[in-house]
Amino acid sequence: MENLRIDKTPNTPYVHLDAATGKMEIKGRSVPENPLEFYSPLNDWLERFSAQAAERVLSMDVSLEYFNTSSSKCLLDVFKKMATIHRLGAAVEINWWCEEFDDDMIEAGKDYQDLLNVPFNIKIISEDE
Repeated sequence: MENLRIDKTPNTPYVHLDAATGKMEIKGRSVPENPLEFYSPLNDWLERFSAQAAERVLSMDVSLEYFNTSSSKCLLDVFKKMATIHRLGAAVEINWWCEEFDDDMIEAGKDYQDLLNVPFNIKIISEDE
């Protein structure tokens, strides 16, 4: 299975999905003109990964500065795919990284955490780091 890498732009985050290690990263801003088009390759990759998910590890680090409402829905779809992979037997975790005083991002993380039946960790980055 191929890895997926999407370079960061002013409107879209950096994405790296590594098939060998099961490590995933989404980092940056997510305000694409067409979020469904942007997030579709992630969902397709996860769909292919799910075919070999049993007894695998899948760990996603999400560190977004900002995302718009339409990106929020697409992210939820990605997280739901991960929850499905979790039900298939993979060890799955999502780490939601946010700045300690970014109340909006912390709240968004809590909302996702409440909606999903998958290990979802809110990780706070202190200003000291």
